[in-house]
Amino acid sequence: MVILPAIDLMDNCCVRLRQGKADQRTVYSDNPVAQALQFKADGATQLHVVDLDGAFAGEPKHTALIAEIVRQSGLSVEVGGGLRTDDAVAALMDAGVARAIIGTRALEDIDALTRWVAQYGERIAVGIDARNGFVQTKGWVETSTVKATDLARKVAAIGVKTIIYTDTATDGMLGGTNLQAMKEMAEAVPEVNIIASGGVSLPQHVADLKALGCANLWGAIVGKALYEGTATLPEMIAASTSN
Repeated sequence: MVILPAIDLMDNCCVRLRQGKADQRTVYSDNPVAQALQFKADGATQLHVVDLDGAFAGEPKHTALIAEIVRQSGLSVEVGGGLRTDDAVAALMDAGVARAIIGTRALEDIDALTRWVAQYGERIAVGIDARNGFVQTKGWVETSTVKATDLARKVAAIGVKTIIYTDTATDGMLGGTNLQAMKEMAEAVPEVNIIASGGVSLPQHVADLKALGCANLWGAIVGKALYEGTATLPEMIAASTSN
């Protein structure tokens, strides 16, 4: 499995939100580029970036900063948050990101997603955020009646090859991920790479994900644990590569 450290951007700072709530944020760094370089020094090859201001506003707010992170770090960077228009996706692609993560728009406008997959191929990923198995949208503000696994099958059918699956109830809580939900997602779309997100905070949590035995459970995002010091990136990477 690939370990992707997370940088969540708000007001040009690295922050973490508790269960996605904007009023429950902790600022960890005012220099996201330096944070990315530190992750690289600690062994990261890939980076997960969320434009939180973009997610809440419905349009990206940190594209220039993200371009600088890509340029200076040289990491493979995937980015989500507020990507709901052709221009927004194109700007991120021009910034050199490896994958643009489409969230709310994947649920609301499958035609747009189909168009982007046709244009950008595997550089388009879909972020599915769910609580109790149902998709949440607009920065986790709204919960839909659509099952996460149903949306996964729908986007897989149009050619999406990567899904970032977040169990929002466990995100930022440091208690481990929802293993049953991750297994169900991986089994629903065996042809798609699944990146697990939410609660992955100890080497044991990475081992638990690997123990599910799902070959397409490709990666895991680690955020708050690295900032809080409950685990180090080298420890998480070691767990991801051990048998």
